[in-house]
Amino acid sequence: MGKLKTKRGVAKRFKLTKKGKVKYSGGGKSHLASSKKAKRLRSLRKRKTITGKKEAKFVKSMLPYG
Repeated sequence: MGKLKTKRGVAKRFKLTKKGKVKYSGGGKSHLASSKKAKRLRSLRKRKTITGKKEAKFVKSMLPYG
């Protein structure tokens, strides 16, 4: 059987943790930052994880070699 292809757009946006959870950077921090509070910008720096099992399974299917 041949190699599986990775969806490149998904590979750029999502990474897998050691335990297999899917982590990603949330949106909303690239521009218009002057109107946002400092606390909000600090919280936007943090990586988020996908909590839904269905969504995580869908993303993992597009990242076959994680």
